[in-house]
Amino acid sequence: MRFAIMGSGGVGGYFGARLAEAGEDVTFIARGEHLAAIRQDGLAVTSIKGDVSIQPAQASDDPASVGVVDCVIVAVKAWQVREAAEAMRPMVGPDTVVLPLENGVEAADTLAEVLGKGPVIDGLCGILAWIEAPGHVRHAGVDPFVRFGERDNHSSERISRLKAAFDQARGVSAEIPDDIKVAQWSKFLFICAMSGIGSITRSPIGVTRQLPETRLIIERMLEEIDAVARAHGVAFPDDAAARAMQFIDAMPAESTSSMQRNIMAGQPSELESQNGAVVRLGRAVGIETPTNELIHAALLPQELAARAANDSPGAHNE
Repeated sequence: MRFAIMGSGGVGGYFGARLAEAGEDVTFIARGEHLAAIRQDGLAVTSIKGDVSIQPAQASDDPASVGVVDCVIVAVKAWQVREAAEAMRPMVGPDTVVLPLENGVEAADTLAEVLGKGPVIDGLCGILAWIEAPGHVRHAGVDPFVRFGERDNHSSERISRLKAAFDQARGVSAEIPDDIKVAQWSKFLFICAMSGIGSITRSPIGVTRQLPETRLIIERMLEEIDAVARAHGVAFPDDAAARAMQFIDAMPAESTSSMQRNIMAGQPSELESQNGAVVRLGRAVGIETPTNELIHAALLPQELAARAANDSPGAHNE
C-alpha cells in the first residue's frame, strides 16, 4: 500500500518507519530541520522493540507533490487536525483511507468536515515516543498498538487490507475492536485524567495517584468523562471508570502524558482536545463537569500564551 504520514514526529515517525521496514511505500510529511535530516540521512528509530533505519526515506513538506495515496495516517497534534486536513486534500482520492491516531475523540469528525465522511475511519494508538533529534525518533515505552475501524463498526475490505499491512510490521500490534467508539473513549478516559492531573501538579502519575487529595481529583475526572461518554451514546461497561483507574495504577510511576510534557515546556498542548473537550462535550448534552472545568480554566492562560508565542514569525520548527 501507498502510505502518507501526516505529521512525522514520535507517533507518525514510528509507525511510518515500521510500515516502510515491512516493505510498504511510505512518504513522510514533515518540515524544518526534521524534514531536512530525513531527506539527507533517512529516518532512524531507536526502539525498545528493535531499532530501524529507513534510508533513503521518502519525505516532503508538500502533499500535492506526493499525489493520491491508499492511506493517510494523521499523526499531527490534535489542535493541528483541521489545518492538516486542508493540506492533505491532494493525497485523498476516491479510495483513500484517512486514519487519525490523535489523542481525544474529535479528530475523525474534524477530518470528515473537511474531507467528507467517505475516506475517514476512526482510530487510536498507544506509544511513548518523541523526536530525539532531527531525523531521529526515540520509542521508549509502551508496546506500540493501533486500533481502528469503520465509524459505524461494519466490516469492510479496506479495514481488513489496512490491518494486513500493519500485521506485517515488526513492533506493532493492530486490532479491529468490536466497537471503535468504546475503544477510543476508553483511551480518552484515562489519558485525559492523567493529562489533567499531571499538568496542574507538574508531577508524574506515581505521585498523584498515591496522594489522597490528588487521587480524588483523578477519580472525579474519570467519573465526569464516563458520564459524558454515556450521554453521547458510548456503550461503556459499568466499570469503565474503575478499569481506567486500574490502568493508571499499573502505569510506571515516572509516567507523564504528552500534554503534560508540552505544558511544562511552555509549548502549545492538547488541552482543548482533552479536558477542554470534556467540558464542551458535556455542555452539549447537559452533563456538568466541574473538575475538568476547573483544570481547563486553570491551564488556559498558559495555553493561550503558548499558542500566541508559537504563532509568532519564526516560531515553527518541527
